[in-house]
Amino acid sequence: MNVRKKLLELKEDKYQKFHTSLVPGIDNVLGVRVPQVRKIAEELAKTDYWQDYKDDLYYEEVMIQGLLIGYAKMDNKKRLELLKSFIPKINNWGICDVVCSNLKFTKKCKEHVWHFLQPYLKSNQEFEIRFGVVMLLDYFIDDEYIDKVLDVLDKIRHEGYYAKMAIAWALSVCFVKYWDKTLKYFLHSNLSDWVFNKTVQKVCESYRISNENKVFLKQIKRHFYKQKL
Repeated sequence: MNVRKKLLELKEDKYQKFHTSLVPGIDNVLGVRVPQVRKIAEELAKTDYWQDYKDDLYYEEVMIQGLLIGYAKMDNKKRLELLKSFIPKINNWGICDVVCSNLKFTKKCKEHVWHFLQPYLKSNQEFEIRFGVVMLLDYFIDDEYIDKVLDVLDKIRHEGYYAKMAIAWALSVCFVKYWDKTLKYFLHSNLSDWVFNKTVQKVCESYRISNENKVFLKQIKRHFYKQKL
């Protein structure tokens, strides 16, 4: 399977310009839509060639490498080994979030993956933190892990925009699924002003939160600022 040839056939100039504008600092986007990239990775995963696939000239090629970790048949120990090698290649939110969404094997070995994620959640690298946090929001906001998730998020300190945005996004999901528990944590959290208020914004953008609760959070946002003066 000639992956690059297939990608070049599928690229769209207008989409390339659009997607590049969404991923600042990345200049190797071909312009292939994510569902098509997923399809190529899924087809490649069914062949013997996937293990030798190392192409990374283009954004989409790096994404395929990450997607293969989720699609190809292997034991979970091997998946984590490949994931450890792949994570340093993540340098933007697009590849991070798409790859995380495809690591569904996590559901069958959550404890192992939880321990695997801890070094990344304590990292000083922006996209290592984002990877860890997005994995939490994709797979660990549940009855078993919600308390641990809130505790971990409260301890992350990084000024990178995409790390902070991931934390706010994760907390907004926590609010949707566990409003009372998350609110109790939120009122006494050690979050930075930026993350605190961005979380309020993200929650208020959700269709799954009542208008009454949105009004309450907005009042907390104003009160929070007053207390900091």
